[in-house]
Amino acid sequence: MSASAGAILLAGRLLFVVFFASSAYGHFKNHKMMTGYAKQSGVPIPVVAGWPAGAWLAAGAVSVAFGIWADLGALMLAAFVVPAGALLHAFWKIEDPTQRQTQQMSFLRNVTFLGAALALFAVFASIDHGLRFAITGSLFHLS
Repeated sequence: MSASAGAILLAGRLLFVVFFASSAYGHFKNHKMMTGYAKQSGVPIPVVAGWPAGAWLAAGAVSVAFGIWADLGALMLAAFVVPAGALLHAFWKIEDPTQRQTQQMSFLRNVTFLGAALALFAVFASIDHGLRFAITGSLFHLS
């Protein structure tokens, strides 16, 4: 990978994780509120939606941003948005049109992040040590 392609991918990595790093901070800062919302939404173990989710998001974001097993970090972020979308943004269960639309947009945001995280995983796992501006190579290897 050329230095210019590596710099562009680095910029993309950093921009991609801004949302997740911000969310991680929110999960730490608003642990009670996040836990309450998860409980109200029917999440089986709502306490996980507080600081544990924040730790997961922070680890995934740092991994992708700094290139520390960035492929694993991308999978961690992908694994987060699946239950978040299905359990917390289940717009199909909501009758009120305004709330339904808001939750549908949040659900679709998670679908978009899932696609981007999976695409990044494939890139990182394919180029392994060829990833520029990274601390480690990939944990997984796709050929």
